[in-house]
Amino acid sequence: MLPPSALFTIGRMTVPIKHRARWPRWGWLLLALGVLAVGGYVWWSAASADAAPAWLTAPVQRTDLEDTVLATGTIRAARMVNVGAQATGQVKALRVQVGDKVKAGQLIAEIDATTQQNALRDDLAALASLKAQRASRQAALTHARLALERQQTMMARDATSKAELQAAQNQLAAAEADLKANEMQLQQAGIKIETSRANLGYTRIVAPMDGTVVAVVTEQGQTVNSAMSSPTIVKLAKLDVVQIEAQISEADVTRLKPGMPAWFTLLGEPDKRYPTELKSIDLIPADQAKDTGGAVPATTGGTGAVYYNGVLQADNPDGHLRVSMTAQVHIVAASAPQALVVPAAALGAQDADGRYAVRVLVGEGRAEQVQTRAVRVGLNTRVQAQVLDGLQEGERVVIGQAKTPAEREAEGAASGEGM
Repeated sequence: MLPPSALFTIGRMTVPIKHRARWPRWGWLLLALGVLAVGGYVWWSAASADAAPAWLTAPVQRTDLEDTVLATGTIRAARMVNVGAQATGQVKALRVQVGDKVKAGQLIAEIDATTQQNALRDDLAALASLKAQRASRQAALTHARLALERQQTMMARDATSKAELQAAQNQLAAAEADLKANEMQLQQAGIKIETSRANLGYTRIVAPMDGTVVAVVTEQGQTVNSAMSSPTIVKLAKLDVVQIEAQISEADVTRLKPGMPAWFTLLGEPDKRYPTELKSIDLIPADQAKDTGGAVPATTGGTGAVYYNGVLQADNPDGHLRVSMTAQVHIVAASAPQALVVPAAALGAQDADGRYAVRVLVGEGRAEQVQTRAVRVGLNTRVQAQVLDGLQEGERVVIGQAKTPAEREAEGAASGEGM
């Protein structure tokens, strides 16, 4: 039974029906035709979707293209010095701590200088004694000269003997020798005093250069012995410029040369680029650069791979870059700024002229079609390729064919069966 009044919709027409009115036969016929038309449209749409291929495309666009060599590097200080002690004694005062910036000549530490001061006083006393001896010997030399002159005068008058004359000559020669020996002793004493003063100066440890204290090795109150070893007090590094040592594979080293631009990132800042430049590349592998005592060095990692150290430098005015950080280094072997590029996956076969076949999707909707064009390519990074001619910016190139709903459904069913 229908309600007292009802609305029946066919397409966009709404037909009121009253329960007491009898529906004519043409109404039922029209209803059947409408159902058949809707079902046919749905079936046709599904069939068309399965029949028409769906393409995976990428736009032709402009971007800065770089062909880079990737290497893993370690940040080092541009210059690092172990500031040690040349004096033996107890560290009385330590004037710096880790992180302090110091200037060349600035006092870093002081060692108890009692022994060195006493040695200097002893040498100064010895020098004073030798100077007193020199005055005595100069007087003896003057007396010997006068005695010889008197003997020579008397010999001319035949008032003395040859023995007396020779004795005066010998006495003068001895006085001259004594004075000369005294002069040598004075020089030795002066050298000893210079050494003692240097040793005393070594008790005051100063910075040999401008830099930052990166480590304090010896604490205040500790005793150091420079006679048995070279004790390090602090480590001083020049950090306003850092050096990056990058391991470059032998497969890439022939493509690189000093002066090439580069950039690197840190593990903690993968999106921030630090500009730099390749300064040099070692001529022998990194493992062979170390002294192995004549033994044959093992290859890196035991895999037979050969790596060469590449040296780069970067400014570090704020000290953000720290020693021993790991850097991902990108050395730019070639570049093309604002180049017209396509994905390398879009490149097809290469013809005799060196051009690549590239499929281009043109048209819209049902008028879409695929055209094949011969494209000349420049820089190719194996990810993106520079287009020199054959394509225009904004066009879409085919990089693959998407799977149809039926294929995706079949794959889903297969994966469900495999579980």
